[in-house]
Amino acid sequence: MTRLLKALADALLVLFGVSTLVFVLLAVVPGDPVDVVLGESAQSADREAMREALGLNRPLVERWGAFYLDLLQGDLGESLVRREPVSALIAQRLPWTLALAGAALLVVLLISLPAGMLAARNHNRWPDRAVQVIALLGLSIPNFWLGPLFVMLFSIGLGWLPVSGNQGAASVVLPALTLGLSMAAVSTRMLRASLLEIMSQPYLRTARCKGLDEHAVMYRHALPNALAPFITVLGLQLGALLAGAVITEVVFAWPGIGTLLVDAIGQRDYPVVQGVVLVIAFGYVLSNRLADLLVARVDPRIGAADTGAGT
Repeated sequence: MTRLLKALADALLVLFGVSTLVFVLLAVVPGDPVDVVLGESAQSADREAMREALGLNRPLVERWGAFYLDLLQGDLGESLVRREPVSALIAQRLPWTLALAGAALLVVLLISLPAGMLAARNHNRWPDRAVQVIALLGLSIPNFWLGPLFVMLFSIGLGWLPVSGNQGAASVVLPALTLGLSMAAVSTRMLRASLLEIMSQPYLRTARCKGLDEHAVMYRHALPNALAPFITVLGLQLGALLAGAVITEVVFAWPGIGTLLVDAIGQRDYPVVQGVVLVIAFGYVLSNRLADLLVARVDPRIGAADTGAGT
C-alpha cells in the first residue's frame, strides 16, 4: 500500500509540474489566439470582447487557478478555435495514436528480441558487429528524414503502400516502421548488453557443463533473467511513442493527437495544447508504472526489495 501511494503521489507531482510548465510557456509565448479567431483586421472593441469571453484578460494566476479547478472536475476546457470540448477532440484522435503506438511497439519487439539474442550468441563475431552497425544507423537517422524516405521508396517508387492518411490497415505500416526502428535500435542494444552480462554468470557455465545446448541455455536461463532491464527500457519507450508520434503523424498525415497538437500550436489554441500535453505526460507516467510492476513480476528480487524499502 505504501508503494502504491508513493507511486500515485509521484505521478500526480509529475502531471502537476508538466501542466503548470506548459500553461506558463503558452502564456508568455508570442502570439494571440484572438488574432486566429477574429483575424488581425478585427476592430479593437471586438477583440476586447473576445478576450473577455475567452477569459484571456484575467491575470495569469487567476487563469491558472481556474484551469486547475476545471481539471479537478474532469474538464479540460473548450477549444478556442473549434469551439468543442477538448476532451471530445482528444477522444476522437487518441485511438488512432494508440493504434500507431501499438503497431510501433510490435515492430520494436519483432526486431529487438531476435536481433539482441543473435548479437549476444555471436559476441564479437560478424553477426554481432552487423547488428551493432544497423542499430547505430537506426539511432542516427531521424524520423522526419526516414519517413519521407520510406514514402519515396515504398509508396511512390514501388507503389506497395499508401502515401499518407488513413486508407486501411496498410496505412499504418510505414508510420509504425518509422516510429519503431529507432526505438528497436535502443532495445536491441539493451537486450544484447543484458544477455552478455547474464551469460557470463557461473550458473550458466554450470548449465553448459551439465550438457544443455546453447539454445536451451539462452531461452530457459539467460533470456528470462535478462528481461528486467529490457522491460524497463520498453516502458520508457512506450511513453516516448506518444510523444514521438507527433513528428511521425505530421509526416504521414495520421489523424492522431500528434497532428491535433501541431495544429493547436499553430492556431494558439491553448486549451487543446494543454490537454494533449497532459495526456502525453499521463501516458509516460502510466507506462513507467506498468513497466515497474512487470519488472517486479519478472524478477521477484526487485519486488521483494521494493516491498522491504516500502515497509
